[in-house]
Amino acid sequence: MKNIKRKIKKSPGEKAFEAFNYTLLTILALSCLLPFIHIFALSLSSATAAMQGRVGLWPVDFTFFAYNFAFTETGLINSIWISIQRVALGVPISMGLVILAAFPLSKTDKELPGRTIISWFFVITMVVGAGLIPFFLVVSATGLRNTIWALVIPSAVGVFNITILLNVFRQIPRDYEESALVEGASQFRILWQIYVPLCKATLAALVLFTTVGHWNEWFHGMIFMDMRADQPMQTYLRGNLIMPDFTLLSPEQFILMMQFNTRTFGAAQIMIGTIPILLVYPFLQRYFIKGMALGGLKG
Repeated sequence: MKNIKRKIKKSPGEKAFEAFNYTLLTILALSCLLPFIHIFALSLSSATAAMQGRVGLWPVDFTFFAYNFAFTETGLINSIWISIQRVALGVPISMGLVILAAFPLSKTDKELPGRTIISWFFVITMVVGAGLIPFFLVVSATGLRNTIWALVIPSAVGVFNITILLNVFRQIPRDYEESALVEGASQFRILWQIYVPLCKATLAALVLFTTVGHWNEWFHGMIFMDMRADQPMQTYLRGNLIMPDFTLLSPEQFILMMQFNTRTFGAAQIMIGTIPILLVYPFLQRYFIKGMALGGLKG
């Protein structure tokens, strides 16, 4: 007998609900996408078109002048390099600490006495903070100010990431660990050779979270870096957009800057800060939903 595929008819209410969902999600997607397209078009438009407000979703009088000028500015190039160092140092350190914290916390109270108390020690930091002044004084007292470590160490332990990862660790069958213990494997070897390889999807999602967090964070650079030349890119761009510092420009750059609008220059800087994350995201996107779904399950 041939299998007859029967289409399930949707009720008018279901059709209306589906149409409403699609419409709402489309509006939300456009509200996020259209401003980005406008900034991109503005960065590729001429100064005259920007001043006259003629730029919409397509570049007017197409030019790369704003990008050419942005990449000749030594301050921006230096801030990009600082952000790259921050990500290169911050992501491995943060992920290493998250993995080392999540693994023991994923054990039972019998295996790790006091596990619940230790877990609450971490969780309480998500809802209660000492405040900005004590935070600033601690970082200053440890000698981290005006160094790259002030951008890495204070945010190295992500409690949210620990919570996600320990839930994933709890879902791994204990048979793997018991078999490894029988063979004489240490807990450290079990972690890195069994648990970590089985959690690649979640770890990839957490790497994406951590990378975006370090790349986009600007507040620590503002309060811990006294010199503009030591600030990461997002802090530097914020300063340029709110209060541009033209004293750092050479006479030749200042003459060139008079030929275009600061709106196009600001738009170009925003795009320069955004594009690296857009290039990284597609490579990790396939792990994103799977990793978050696994981490969201209660172990």
